Amino acid sequence: MPKRTKPQVRSGVSPPGSLNPRLHARRRKLRPAPEYVEGILGGSRVLLSQAITLIESTRPEHQQLAQEIIGLCLPHPDSNRKRSIRIGITGSPGVGKSTFIEALGLHLLEEGHCLAVLAIDPSSKVSKGSILGDKTRMEKLAGSEAAFIRPSPAGDSLGGVARKTRESIILCEAAGYDTIIIETVGVGQSETAVHSMADFFLLLLLPGAGDELQGIKRGIVEMADFIAVNKADGERLPLAKRARQEYRNALHLFPPKESGWTPKVEICSAETGTGIPEIWQQIKTYREKTEENGYFERHRREQAYYWLQESINQQLLAAFARDTAVRERLKAVEQAVLDGKLSPFLGAEELVRLFLDR
Repeated sequence: MPKRTKPQVRSGVSPPGSLNPRLHARRRKLRPAPEYVEGILGGSRVLLSQAITLIESTRPEHQQLAQEIIGLCLPHPDSNRKRSIRIGITGSPGVGKSTFIEALGLHLLEEGHCLAVLAIDPSSKVSKGSILGDKTRMEKLAGSEAAFIRPSPAGDSLGGVARKTRESIILCEAAGYDTIIIETVGVGQSETAVHSMADFFLLLLLPGAGDELQGIKRGIVEMADFIAVNKADGERLPLAKRARQEYRNALHLFPPKESGWTPKVEICSAETGTGIPEIWQQIKTYREKTEENGYFERHRREQAYYWLQESINQQLLAAFARDTAVRERLKAVEQAVLDGKLSPFLGAEELVRLFLDR
């Protein structure tokens, strides 16, 4: 029998060191709230980004610090909150939202405005990740010192990211940005959330994308203050003009808006810049009209009340989910509901009563 030799084990390659050994240490270090506020009011994009990261974080200590920062920024007299315009922009994927926002943004910069773009990126249902590629898609705009672009992942809850986006708006206005653009994922449910934090709601559409009117939900069209048919250039120009007329005819069927504003429909090309200055002029006209009749300020007050109610609901739901007694009883109630032994209504009633009685 041949003699067995002991196998030789070769030493592996040592893992490479971190490219930035101080990265994790820097992440762990948080500044006091007044330092963030001082930097934000001074126009520091770095501290503004860090403060928004705190808003988006789910860690309790980050949330507490974020609320302190927001609380200090809200009443500050140097904030642009009263002078700013918040524009919500939505449209289906492929309609050219990023190109449109960049074209509009560059026009605004030429007029001397400071622009913040808060883009909600769709998250993968499988990996939970987001591409967050808006800075890549808006390369010219991202390179300007007068522009701030912040993509945020939508995650599983559009309501949750909407709340964080609203809080980010407060910080952007405190940082001196007088025009805030909120770009939605364009999947149908984020529009209502964005409408609840925007002064002006713009719907971006494509020409010749099938049955123009049947393809758009009535609720989204009703919310729109302006409809822009994008990509109206080259051979698509006749299609865009036809789509414009169809939408104009359809808007006559809708009831008048509380704002007193009659929604407009125009064509544009973000690629060539055609129609972009005219759209910005319409936004300015809308603001003048709604400030005159008092709707602009009243609408913002209504939005603040809506977000108060929404925050109460979210915090009550979070407290309910954290409750020890509820968590211990939840599995049994879920199983009884799944087995058909208990109705969902009675199951919910039992758990809520258990939560309230403690």
